[in-house]
Amino acid sequence: MDFALTEEQQMIVDTVRGFVETEIYPHENEVERTGVVPKELGQEIARKCRDLGFFACNMPEEVGGAGLDHQTFTLVERELGRGSMGLTVFFGRPSGILMACNAEQREKYLIPAVKGEKFDALAMTEPDAGSDVRGMKCFAKPDGDDWIVNGTKHFISHANIADFVIVFIATGEEQTPRGPKKKITCFLVDRGTPGFEIRDGYASVSHRGYKNCILSFDDCRLPSSAILGEVHKGFDIANDWLYATRITVAATCVGRARRVFDYALPYAAERKQFGKPIGTNQGVSFKLADMITEIDAADYLTLAAAWRLDQKLPANREIASAKLYASEMLARVTDQAIQIFGGMGLMDDLPLARFWRDARVERIWDGTSEIQRHIISRDLLRPLGA
Repeated sequence: MDFALTEEQQMIVDTVRGFVETEIYPHENEVERTGVVPKELGQEIARKCRDLGFFACNMPEEVGGAGLDHQTFTLVERELGRGSMGLTVFFGRPSGILMACNAEQREKYLIPAVKGEKFDALAMTEPDAGSDVRGMKCFAKPDGDDWIVNGTKHFISHANIADFVIVFIATGEEQTPRGPKKKITCFLVDRGTPGFEIRDGYASVSHRGYKNCILSFDDCRLPSSAILGEVHKGFDIANDWLYATRITVAATCVGRARRVFDYALPYAAERKQFGKPIGTNQGVSFKLADMITEIDAADYLTLAAAWRLDQKLPANREIASAKLYASEMLARVTDQAIQIFGGMGLMDDLPLARFWRDARVERIWDGTSEIQRHIISRDLLRPLGA
């Protein structure tokens, strides 16, 4: 395992970081203030991303993507993590689940998503089904060759800009040793489908401008051709997505933590109290030492998990460890940075309070810290029969 960047990887890191600094940073304060990303601005970011050749860089070359391996794409996500998610979402990384599209679906959904002609969103969570995904109540009943869907999804990220949504819906039930569990099927649903509504979600303290939405299905009729994969086999295609999104969360947490550290370190060296830089005091210098140690540890955990995916090795526990540690690390680093800045750290003149607020959701979405600990402990104990 070699973490030294190749010449190509270093070029990618430099390019994406430069893009974030020039195309994302200048708009962050306004998005933070209004909670809105103007449509024209989002389209401009997407266009510039396409011009750079980075749009859909996570997708295979065979469908028009850049075909980056997991490690290199993790480096891209790490650099994007430095910027506001409300803006970087337009950088364009279609869901890898779309690779399960059949020939007809590829032309309608996958290829347009890779080209940047359509944006997708992914919907699984419901008001009563968060960590317990199989407890979902949104249900599709067969009606001839069609399916009639009723129910609600919420906390659906960036569905406000989506042209279609990848939705996981219960289509049956099975008995398990732990009781009845829903069978899940994945559907591709176009915006504007009769009986399907996308509306604004909740106001959030984290990631302003990056909207969450509520999806409602009221006797929504979907053809069988809308099924992605096979009936009742939705989880079979969900696992790869969960791997990818959890590594993305870990990587973006590392990128954001490094940006926070870039504020804290020079401030500690320049800010003077009692006639000397505050960084010469152990109360501050030890904070810096702990911060960079944790950032580096999270970075290496994340890259190691991505490396295992590239080697086609089991990576469930490693990905969970990276997501768990990186998200909790970001909370500690942002808090310590504010402590170093003192009262100014909470003022709107600096983005530290924003980073601090944004950090809170990372321990919740894409699997809570408790779920990650469950995955890790289960992986350790199952081989021992426990």
